[in-house]
Amino acid sequence: MNQPRLILAGGTGFLGNHLARYFRQLGYEVLTLTRRVQRFGETAWDGRTLGSWAAKLEGAAAVINLVGRSVDCRYNAVNKYAITRSRTESTRALGEAIARCQNPPAVWLNSSSATIYAHTTDEQPANSEATGKLGRDFSEMVAQQWEAELWLAPPPRTRRLALRTAIVLGADGGALPVMARLARFGLCTPQGSGQQWMSWLHITDFCRAVEFLLARPALEGTFNLCAPQPLPNHEFNAVLAAHYQPRWRLPQPRWLLEIGAFLLRTETELLLKSRKVVPQRLLEAGFQFRYPSCPTALADLLPQLA
Repeated sequence: MNQPRLILAGGTGFLGNHLARYFRQLGYEVLTLTRRVQRFGETAWDGRTLGSWAAKLEGAAAVINLVGRSVDCRYNAVNKYAITRSRTESTRALGEAIARCQNPPAVWLNSSSATIYAHTTDEQPANSEATGKLGRDFSEMVAQQWEAELWLAPPPRTRRLALRTAIVLGADGGALPVMARLARFGLCTPQGSGQQWMSWLHITDFCRAVEFLLARPALEGTFNLCAPQPLPNHEFNAVLAAHYQPRWRLPQPRWLLEIGAFLLRTETELLLKSRKVVPQRLLEAGFQFRYPSCPTALADLLPQLA
């Protein structure tokens, strides 16, 4: 029997590597679209224009788009343009390629971000796909433009889903190794007020959720990919502190974070924005999380860190 083929656009990073391994173990042929081909199973594309890569989509079981320039930078005009363009142009190119297929992929999963929702206070309910209030700041507008390109794409026969993904926690990439390293040196105290909400997801549940969505033809539209139990920043840091038990715990007031962000050429929004998101549609569809609570997820991941 022929292997089902999965196309991963921009799949050479943390999430893409995990998805590639996960779906190969399920028996898929995984083909990664990347700007720099370095190994078997990768095909070159520029993330903007049609090319020979488009033929690889013919007859594919699924396309997953993970392309997006890192937001871990200063939000100046040049970086804002690059962040937005990388997301919208790659989505537009994939849509054009799928529309030209004689036998198009059955399903197209396109990345989005849980940061699409407005800053959430303690008094506000958690953001679900149906009731969440979308924000108007830069990062929130980027996510909205990203999703708009998906819904404006011409493919009429391909099921489409936008994945509003929260912070994905893993031992070998993403934000957790950095946060854990800082925690060892005492930076496991609340960032700013510590009252801002954190929405998160274990890397295993990320892969399992993608598999779940691919396997159910009736599901389409937007989905929050996050664990069902968001938590305040101070509680997250308390778990890190309990694990590493540093001799000193250094305070992290907002003014100090602003200085640090300037020196590191990043933005405090990545730490201070309140994201209180729940995966209502996933839960209603019957998905069961292996790691529903953050302490359980960190208990699994932190021992794996060197």
